[in-house]
Amino acid sequence: MLVAPGIKSQYMDEVIGGFEYELLDDLKVGLSYQNRRLGRVIEDVSTDGAQTYIIANPGEWDEGSWVLSRRSPTMSETLYERLGGYDAICAVVSDFLPRLQKDDALSRYWEHRGDDGVSREKQLLIDFLCASAGGPLYYTGRDMKTSHRGMRVSETDWSALVGHLSATLDAFQVPQAERDEVLAFIESTKPDIVEA
Repeated sequence: MLVAPGIKSQYMDEVIGGFEYELLDDLKVGLSYQNRRLGRVIEDVSTDGAQTYIIANPGEWDEGSWVLSRRSPTMSETLYERLGGYDAICAVVSDFLPRLQKDDALSRYWEHRGDDGVSREKQLLIDFLCASAGGPLYYTGRDMKTSHRGMRVSETDWSALVGHLSATLDAFQVPQAERDEVLAFIESTKPDIVEA
């Protein structure tokens, strides 16, 4: 959901007054007055036939300065959203990791690892990818340089990893634009991972 620039907080003015008079020991007469005025609201608004919604102050924002377009560069969906969110990224990782583990050249990185350690590593990879793609997850693992230090990941290992990632992206029929973004992001981590 998008948020309009300059959104202001919601408020309401309320005046309550009254009095009560005791006529008898068990009889009271009273009068009360209550006036509420909604000063400003925050609401989801759409001006394009419910294609896109914006959180805004209705009546107080200039929709002309806020072009509603799903593909507008200033309001484009995150890579996380375009890939299909958490479930889609989980499915990709569930396909990708076994490819790496079964590769004769890469399997050594998973030798002598317990199931719990592999499961934790898988979840950290999911969290890292989701957070890096603009998703709502927070990655709690170590940075790439620290977590790969001493593993002696070579250029050959890296090429094999990228090949398996490409095969996974093919298997999920990831559109070319998103595929290019994923591969560019993964490539940006190479200096922190490849040592030899």
